[in-house]
Amino acid sequence: MDDQLFLRGLIYLSAAAIAAPLGRRLGFGAVLGYLVIGALIGPSVLQLVGDEQEEVLHFAEFGVVLMLFVIGLEINLTRLWRMRGPILGLGGLQVLLTTSVLGGAALLLPIGWREALALGMILSLSSTAIVMQNLRERGISETSSGNQSFAVLLFQDIAVIPMIALLPLLASLPVDGHGHDGHGSGTTWMDSVPGWSKGLVIVGAIATVVVIGRFLLTPWLRWITSLKVTEALTATTLALVVGIALLMDSVGLSPALGTFVAGVVLASSEFRHELESDIEPFKALLLAVFFIAVGAGIDFALIVSQPLTIGAMVLALISLKAAVLYGLARWFGLSFDQRLLFAVALAQGGEFAFVLGGFAVGQGVLSAELASQMIAAVVLSMALAPPLLLLVQNVILPRFGTCEAVAPERPSDVANDKAKVLLAGFGRFGHPMGRLLRSAGCMPTVLERDSDHVDLLRRIGLKCYYGDATRRHLLKAAGAEDAQLFVLALDDEDECMGIIETCRKHFPHLKIFARACSRHHAYLLHEAGVRFFVEQLGSSLDCAIAVLEEIGFEIDHAKDAARRFKEHEIEAIAATAPHHDDEYHILSLAQQNLRELDSLLVNAPLQTADPTQPNQDR
Repeated sequence: MDDQLFLRGLIYLSAAAIAAPLGRRLGFGAVLGYLVIGALIGPSVLQLVGDEQEEVLHFAEFGVVLMLFVIGLEINLTRLWRMRGPILGLGGLQVLLTTSVLGGAALLLPIGWREALALGMILSLSSTAIVMQNLRERGISETSSGNQSFAVLLFQDIAVIPMIALLPLLASLPVDGHGHDGHGSGTTWMDSVPGWSKGLVIVGAIATVVVIGRFLLTPWLRWITSLKVTEALTATTLALVVGIALLMDSVGLSPALGTFVAGVVLASSEFRHELESDIEPFKALLLAVFFIAVGAGIDFALIVSQPLTIGAMVLALISLKAAVLYGLARWFGLSFDQRLLFAVALAQGGEFAFVLGGFAVGQGVLSAELASQMIAAVVLSMALAPPLLLLVQNVILPRFGTCEAVAPERPSDVANDKAKVLLAGFGRFGHPMGRLLRSAGCMPTVLERDSDHVDLLRRIGLKCYYGDATRRHLLKAAGAEDAQLFVLALDDEDECMGIIETCRKHFPHLKIFARACSRHHAYLLHEAGVRFFVEQLGSSLDCAIAVLEEIGFEIDHAKDAARRFKEHEIEAIAATAPHHDDEYHILSLAQQNLRELDSLLVNAPLQTADPTQPNQDR
């Protein structure tokens, strides 16, 4: 038994346990806490960890792979196709322009154009782990800057492949004896594949992932779920991710990109939320170890010996990269605050610098000294990323922009009131419904994720619990097993559909009513067999009745027209739902529905009141 292995494991886990709550308590987030405590326990300070730091870093990079898999689970193919513009346009321009700008700046160093171009390419990549974790911690992952950041990161993962192919062509230095790179040197079986067929091998690997995810995995998951063997589901999920990562790595693709593809394929699966909940603890823990290892890898001796060189490289990297990102964000139409968040979020170097840097040294593209300086600058830029984003969001934007600081999440306080009705969301849709049910003697158990709103409702005497209805254990605690009906009054369509899937699987007895936030959402709810209520339709028709009455139509006939319109609208949604992905078919059906509605109301014409007689009811 290796006592050192257990000791190092204890050190890393203890550091993670201390860093996350302390970082969040002090307000600068878990990521910065991990980086700081990693630097403290590293070989340059307390020396609690040392030579094994590089191996730990490579192991912990699997957390990035898991994170991309979870992100893929949250993005279906339709959304991915809608993002093709930002991925190819914004992402492609970012890599191209940043490579050019940083490569041009590198020419100020005593190096040739080949080394400068290599540095530009490597430094154009950002840290997926730090960016995505930062955006989620700061509550801006679903904003326009968050979505555009994800699109750029996805393109960067793809761009690693041609970079690996291009770096050997830039070789101008003698190749050392350490193989291809610093991370698993030596030849692979792909080196023996003829150049013309390597593309076919890569396409075949991606096709294998798609086939496994779409046709083989779902039946297997249904079977083990029917047996209620939860550990088998977890083991299957991890085996899937590890297997795909190995397959992608063996054909020269990014493991993170491969698992992202698998996640997208499984995004429409009925087990999407189960897979995500199983992966989440492993992902969070490995990412924590990854950030701690990055912090421990800061070479303070090199920084102290060359402070001006390393400092200038860090300053140039962050400032020039942020300037390019800001300009692109402005060109793509982002608002000022979103441009600033986007630029600062992606301005650091990325974890691929460790891989590509070692590869470039092995191929004779970069000298070992230059690569060490570059890695030191990248690690420092990664360490500076969280405080810079914190500074922008909490100090700069409240004065010059429109963003506000995000309050830390508080623990749920849900209790089981044995109510017949659960109500998720107590905003403009759920509020009047909850008050009416309460007045009728049927007080629902209300779940609301806005803590300030919960406090306000409690002060005026309404019972409301703080909690996220997307979490299965919280629904159980709220009494989902005892309730008869669940009303979803949320304004997030994806969350609404996720809750429906969870209830169908774990609380199948619940009858579900849902707020349809849009016509497309109504299609999805209809297909899911959920009774839906189109947002604002009732209020809009009430207003139309009042308008017709005001301009002289009989009130009874106006109400009858509104009733006919509402019935026709619900029928039209049901008829259109099977074709909601076919834009041409949708337009044709919409035109047909308009003609039918006109005919329906013409056959029962509205009666106009005598305009000379005042309406006594008004």
